[in-house]
Amino acid sequence: MQLKPLATTTLCIMLTVAPVFAKEKKHEKAMDPQEMMEVWKKLAQPGEPHKLFASLAGSWTTQTKEWMEPGKPPSESTGSAEMKMLLGGRFLYQEYNGQMMGQPFSGVGIDGYDNITKKYVTAWIDTMGTGIFFMEGTASADGKTITLRGSHPEPGGGKMTHRAVWKIADPDNHTFEMYGSHGKEKEAKFLEIVYTRKQ
Repeated sequence: MQLKPLATTTLCIMLTVAPVFAKEKKHEKAMDPQEMMEVWKKLAQPGEPHKLFASLAGSWTTQTKEWMEPGKPPSESTGSAEMKMLLGGRFLYQEYNGQMMGQPFSGVGIDGYDNITKKYVTAWIDTMGTGIFFMEGTASADGKTITLRGSHPEPGGGKMTHRAVWKIADPDNHTFEMYGSHGKEKEAKFLEIVYTRKQ
């Protein structure tokens, strides 16, 4: 006998909520396939950020500074980088060779600008690990200073949070700076790479 009022209440709730669900379904109406294809085509085209990346294609010499401890002088080394555009001008590919912590070091990076999310994205792999490091971020109004953020797990537990600032002065000069913090520690600069185009 007590089930009857419960059933009646449930029915009333369903009748009240059903029109709301119907409205939401109407709002999320699927896009026409042809229309969706046109939107995808437009979003897949390289734009101004990709043109800026393309201006960096070529061969580079590098000057690197590493700060192992805040307040102490950095160690310095030289290296080289090769950059080229991939997939019809959509991504910037970099092969970097130099030193890190006094050891030979090589890395590969892919940089892009996602037209859908309106964010810069980067993926990096190198000889100091077996993981893939991801960052994403935004740029200044002129597009020439790109700030990226990411994090990676540390061997002893916890994670290190990163902020990278990439300053593109002109097609022949750019600088990449990395800042990091462990847990709640204060952020500190630990890396700077100055790129100069080979003549």
